[in-house]
Amino acid sequence: MDRARVPDGVELQLLRSGDDFIIAIGDNELMSTDIYASEQSLAHLTCQRLGARAAPQLLIGGYGMGYTLRAALDSLGADAQVIVAEIMPEIIAWARGPMRQITGDCLDDPRVHLVVDDVAMLIHAAVDAYDAILLDVDNGPEGLTRRWNDGLYSMQGLHAARKALRPGGILAIWSADADEAFTRQLCAAGFQVSEEEVDALRQADGTCHHIWFATNP
Repeated sequence: MDRARVPDGVELQLLRSGDDFIIAIGDNELMSTDIYASEQSLAHLTCQRLGARAAPQLLIGGYGMGYTLRAALDSLGADAQVIVAEIMPEIIAWARGPMRQITGDCLDDPRVHLVVDDVAMLIHAAVDAYDAILLDVDNGPEGLTRRWNDGLYSMQGLHAARKALRPGGILAIWSADADEAFTRQLCAAGFQVSEEEVDALRQADGTCHHIWFATNP
């Protein structure tokens, strides 16, 4: 249906088959409308871990197809604020255009503030600003869509995330697979780390994805 290039990165394709949409890099499926349960879990499980907080502030890195944002809004109260950082304006145009029936009106929710920019910029600019930072910008803790994303998972990037989080805040990172070396890096950066394998599909079939929950002590 359309093509768009990630700034300093790869070309994405928006594909459609019947009522289903896929965003792909070449022959590799990056996200789709039939595999999204783990993206919802990223938000639901993070909000569960946060518990009851007054006026929580969340930063979501990567809009994707909106599943994480919608799950966060379902889990949060009216006093919450969710900042969505999406570097590609085309992703937002697809959400408001051909995928409107999938996206719904979550981008128009009064709790949502959309920033069309690099999530790393918002992280590095913040101090004690967020109760949670949710990252789903690659298929794991390495730059896939653009090489500059490697910085998010570097020691410098993780220290910046800790600085941006409030005490007890959570850095939650989605991944297609586990990565023991990255777990050790999160611990070395000073986080208290827990991990969960979550179902990729709503109809559990044994396919799982991985989420790190790194808490700022």
